[in-house]
Amino acid sequence: MEEIQGYVEHIIFRNADNGYTVLKLISDEEEITCVGIFPAVSEGENLLLQGDYTSHPTYGEQFHMQSFQVKAPEDMQSMERYLASGAIKGIGVALAARIVRRFKNDTFRIIEEEPERLAEVKGISERMAMEISTQMMEKKDLRDAMIFLEKYGIHTNLAVKIYNQYGPMVYQIVKENPYRMAEEVSGIGFKIADEIASRVGIRTDSDFRIRSGILYVLAQGAGAGHTYLPREMVCNMGRSLLGVGEDAIETQIMNLAMEQKLVLKGDQVYTRQFYRMEEVTAGLLLELDRDYDVPDIELEEALRRIEKEEHMELDEWQAKAVKEAVTHGVFILTGGPGTGKTTTIRAMIRYFEREGYDIFLAAPTGRAAKRMSETTGYEARTIHRMLEVNGALDESETGEKNSGMFERNERNPLETDVIIIDEMSMVDITLMHALVKAVSDGTRLILVGDVNQLPSVGPGNVLRDLIRSNRFSVVTLQKVFRQAAQSDIVLNAHKINAGEPVILDNKSKDFFFLKRYDADVIISVMLQLIQSKLPKYVGATSYDIQVLTPTRKGLLGVERLNVILQQYLNPPSPGKKERQVGERIFREGDKVMQIRNNYQLEWEIRSNYGIPIDKGLGVFNGAVGIITEINEYTNSLWITYDEGRMVEYPFKNLEELELAYAITIHKSQGSEYPAVVIPLLPGPQLLMNRNLLYTAVTRAKKCVTMVGDEKTFDEMIKNTTQKRRYSGLCDRLCQLEF
Repeated sequence: MEEIQGYVEHIIFRNADNGYTVLKLISDEEEITCVGIFPAVSEGENLLLQGDYTSHPTYGEQFHMQSFQVKAPEDMQSMERYLASGAIKGIGVALAARIVRRFKNDTFRIIEEEPERLAEVKGISERMAMEISTQMMEKKDLRDAMIFLEKYGIHTNLAVKIYNQYGPMVYQIVKENPYRMAEEVSGIGFKIADEIASRVGIRTDSDFRIRSGILYVLAQGAGAGHTYLPREMVCNMGRSLLGVGEDAIETQIMNLAMEQKLVLKGDQVYTRQFYRMEEVTAGLLLELDRDYDVPDIELEEALRRIEKEEHMELDEWQAKAVKEAVTHGVFILTGGPGTGKTTTIRAMIRYFEREGYDIFLAAPTGRAAKRMSETTGYEARTIHRMLEVNGALDESETGEKNSGMFERNERNPLETDVIIIDEMSMVDITLMHALVKAVSDGTRLILVGDVNQLPSVGPGNVLRDLIRSNRFSVVTLQKVFRQAAQSDIVLNAHKINAGEPVILDNKSKDFFFLKRYDADVIISVMLQLIQSKLPKYVGATSYDIQVLTPTRKGLLGVERLNVILQQYLNPPSPGKKERQVGERIFREGDKVMQIRNNYQLEWEIRSNYGIPIDKGLGVFNGAVGIITEINEYTNSLWITYDEGRMVEYPFKNLEELELAYAITIHKSQGSEYPAVVIPLLPGPQLLMNRNLLYTAVTRAKKCVTMVGDEKTFDEMIKNTTQKRRYSGLCDRLCQLEF
């Protein structure tokens, strides 16, 4: 291993996620390209590096750094160079020269020990002198902490977060209880904390470790859609994760409950956050559900007028739905495709309009809101936009630190008489909790959705729990109307939902099954469909046609399909910039999806002249857009989403994105596409079920094409096994007295 020393002339590249850096080092007047993990190193700093020279096929000879030390500048020239580098805000080239001229070799000691003397230099006030000293010390402290944390496998971004959270206490916390970081620092989970603890030498039966492990088990449960887990499951998963006995886990469950970090309701183990969400949501919904006395004869006359004016004919259940919506504070409308939910919503809107009521329409996603607007003729927004997300952190009631705070809440409720929410199957407990807090007493809340769709991606089973509780008025539409009945997509969706066999003879105009049994052959067929056959057939572009697949992993999983589809649908070219993030490549023109809620991201809509005409905050899980620009100079890329919303993503945020040429069926909820292509081969029984197949088929507007094994299709129709989702909203509703 060789050793070199010099100063950093220029940082060519730095990956903000892991600290990987390419820099130019001047050593004995020789320019050396150095690569490696350099936490918090700035231009102008003196470094002592250990490592080896390697030869890169493109970039030539490089010094591959294995370890390094920051050396204090030993001469006036080095001091001036560092201060002039821009590492310390407020000091430029001229001011750096004046400081070093005044204090000579004593410059750094003065800055650290007698910073007030900096005011002796022209252009530096006493306040600025203290700011310079503070910056110098903070950079030194941060660098020392990052080097310390790097020993435990923590790289740049996380190390900065940890230091910002704890400051100089970081050393004590890492050595005594690193599990605190799993609870208090975003991005540090149990696994990272446990790895640090093992390196520090903390015992496997430590109380800190067991407590953190229990919270981790519940967090994993939330990630799988559960708001609570049965106590036995928590113990079993805890034993497997931690390698300790059940008694030790039970003891810490009780301790966490006494500290109010957990809530125990019989066999149910909740984090306090989700229990409070369910409890508050249940209470507020029951408060809203008052009866409104409207004479039936008035309602009948109003409906006849609406039918005549709107040229619509409501069947018995549609008419009943309108009446129930008028006479109840909370009403639920459910039904499959083609059963007239949209017509019923339109009739409700017309009734309330005639009565002079203000009406808000909303849906969980931009696509669903856009479709609601198109089908009803009235403006619809996303629920987030209706609630006016502001990007702040809400810790007011549930203790949840990562949810966006909304301007509309119990202190500033929505000013309207009626709220209609579509695609309710997508709404999780977090969003439902935020919604009901913002609904003022006396407002009617109408919830519309297909209960047979997959449950929400986020925790909870809100629509199903509300219906199952029997606490609210519910109407289920079942008649498939004549126009919808002409579509085999609609008819076959209902057959799938009823468990009836579907004929796969390809005589349909909108429902096809191409029998193929090899994964690579299936992919080849899908490419032909997407690139040449379907765009002409449905009058859409290749980008509008969506591949929906049951799985993330495997030969026909999202991860593999996206790599292949990207290569064919948006191949590399000299005119398209790229950005690599881990193993993924993002390219200008790529179709991408946001995979987690980000309440801080800003978006804007521009006019034809490029002038912003609307702005807002928040990009949410499931949003799909196109990469329009990658800018290496600003270290960011631009994505255009639905409705022309343009969002700038710093490169450090790119882990929130993934390619979206293929997406999981679960992620497709609430969306509608001109055509969908669904690859099918055998998979896990819990996943390959009727519920999943029904959801996939009902995403298509004009054409469904499945490519794969017909036996898998038949088995999915027969398979009613669904992964159990543990949610307690139904229990909370049934336990409350109103």
